[in-house]
Amino acid sequence: MTRHRVPEDQAAAFQRQATEAVDLLRQRDGFRSAVVGRAADDPQLWAVVTEWDDVGSFRRALSSFDVKLGAVPLLATAIDEATAYESLVRALPDGIAAQASDRAADADSAGPARHVEGDVHG
Repeated sequence: MTRHRVPEDQAAAFQRQATEAVDLLRQRDGFRSAVVGRAADDPQLWAVVTEWDDVGSFRRALSSFDVKLGAVPLLATAIDEATAYESLVRALPDGIAAQASDRAADADSAGPARHVEGDVHG
């Protein structure tokens, strides 16, 4: 999800650009859906929400050449905040479905080229 602050006189151009961007994204593996919307009580606040099979699919989509040319310029105008969320609870007409987090237990302390206390490198 990305949020964008768009002056009202640029709304039509933003909507066209966002539509083109989600059209490129929908062609990538792992894409599920997308919505481009505007806040009902703040017409200058827009959101682009995409749903993917997993975070890896989303990140691979962003690295494709076509998406870099057509969608990343739009994403560059986003408000600087977190954009990728994992789905933990989904409410459907027939009930609630909860899912465990896919984040690794050490996701905040370990990663490529990071030293973790107790690691042995040879």
